[in-house]
Amino acid sequence: ERYHNAEKSGTLKRLIQPFVLRRLKTDKTIIQDLPDKMEMNVFCNLTQEQASLYEAVVKEMMEKIEQAEGMERRGLILATLTKLKQVCNHPAHFLSDKSSLPHRSGKLARLEEMLEEVLEGNEKALIFTQYAEMGELLQQYLQERFGCEILFLHGSTPKKQRDLMVQRFQEERRSAPLFILSLKAGGVGLNLTAANHVFHFDRWWNPAVENQATDRAFRIGQTKNVQVHKYVCIGTLEERIDQMIEQKKVLAESIVGSGESWLTEMSTDQLKSLFQLNREAVGE
Repeated sequence: ERYHNAEKSGTLKRLIQPFVLRRLKTDKTIIQDLPDKMEMNVFCNLTQEQASLYEAVVKEMMEKIEQAEGMERRGLILATLTKLKQVCNHPAHFLSDKSSLPHRSGKLARLEEMLEEVLEGNEKALIFTQYAEMGELLQQYLQERFGCEILFLHGSTPKKQRDLMVQRFQEERRSAPLFILSLKAGGVGLNLTAANHVFHFDRWWNPAVENQATDRAFRIGQTKNVQVHKYVCIGTLEERIDQMIEQKKVLAESIVGSGESWLTEMSTDQLKSLFQLNREAVGE
């Protein structure tokens, strides 16, 4: 993998082939009655406020990472990833200050535009975030913005309430057309085929986890084509990690499945390149 050696990748695939059977829902020879799934990245700009916060986090955390070793260093890298992803989501998410949401996040502005189209078409959508705090912010804001009830399922949702949410979303045509789910709580075990749009507002580093979440809508019983929208802030670690994941998926999918997180093993110079903000990508 490190040297992108296609010959060795092919050798490995041949060695494990007798022991592996991959069953993909996208393989029409296995499941013929599923519609199509279209996956696309939605590229967003940071606002000036987001860019300032982003650069401040990088400066502060890189100074700490340069001085740390071992487990402490790994912990700092993971903390930096979290902080930067929160900034990319929305300043209010990173600051946890309950401040207003409009006109401060490129991602949120783009989500509003796309959800407006979903609602105008009388369609339904799932919105995944890995952060319960962001889910709560989105629920409150989007309910006011669109004047409709928006469901939100997270890790603390009781089973009875969870089942009722799923039933309402699946069976009621007009009410609650948008369903926000925390990635870990709503990513498995649910049947949400009433949705034909899936939005990944922030990204999980393991594509298999994202695919499991997408499969709440793209599963047997789905009658419409499913559009999967993955949000990426350009010029940030989100864009670079997305590119790295795609490169690793080329190897992983050529063998068997999905890649794993390798980010905490990066050198300090590699981390600087990963985290650095490209100022040309910042919006107004």
